[in-house]
Amino acid sequence: MRLEKIIATALKNADDDHYILSLMVAKRANELAEGAQPLIKADKNKIKLTDIALMEIAEGLIELDKITQD
Repeated sequence: MRLEKIIATALKNADDDHYILSLMVAKRANELAEGAQPLIKADKNKIKLTDIALMEIAEGLIELDKITQD
């Protein structure tokens, strides 16, 4: 899937708010950097952590509620 489509889908899962999406991506990317395993099939050594986070959000695996509870 093209990155533009992934971002558009992820944005819908972030209540169409660019600021919220950026916070969600940043938090998830930090979790991945600290050792969390990707929720999708992705090699952390070959794909940027922010791209993995975007894909997870686009697929609905990371939700806004989970981000704000921490």
